[in-house]
Amino acid sequence: MKLNCNNQVFPVILQEDATGGYIVNNPAIDGCYSQGDSIEQALKNIKEATELCLEEITERHEKIKSKNISLHLINLKKEYA
Repeated sequence: MKLNCNNQVFPVILQEDATGGYIVNNPAIDGCYSQGDSIEQALKNIKEATELCLEEITERHEKIKSKNISLHLINLKKEYA
């Protein structure tokens, strides 16, 4: 079953991995994460992982649990920056 997600937008968090490549997760869906050797590959992989997670949620007749996700920047004292 292919799920049509054309109008859904999800936040993703991308981090460079210390051992190389990138780790990416979709915090809107528990357990939805992937990786890639490049940023482009990691983003492609998280799109596929998100689609698979959504298909599984749909097959179980569940809904995505709404989460309040936001990004905040904090200021540190000069000695830590």
